Amino acid sequence: MSPRKNRRAVSGKPPQGSGGGGWAQRTEDGPDGEWIVRSIAGAGATKAYRCPGCDQEIPPGIPHVVAWPADERGGADDRRHWHRPCWQARARRAPRVQRSRNAPRY
Repeated sequence: MSPRKNRRAVSGKPPQGSGGGGWAQRTEDGPDGEWIVRSIAGAGATKAYRCPGCDQEIPPGIPHVVAWPADERGGADDRRHWHRPCWQARARRAPRVQRSRNAPRY
């Protein structure tokens, strides 16, 4: 008996929502516009990323989300990796302001 051949998805990507690729994609509307959001499972997270919400590292193997603008201005360079709670709380966060040491806090 010959070994079973592996079948690949037509587009070269794993099917959405499957456990094999570790991601599921959806579109979300928010106060900051429409976003394409992809959930990444821990098994699919193979690199470390910096979360723009909390400015902390997302180590490999940690489930998280990847988001980018849904309109034509959003591309591969606009994708950002977020912790799930940071992504859900983005509307409640104040923008991170980098201040110099002696700058006033108002």
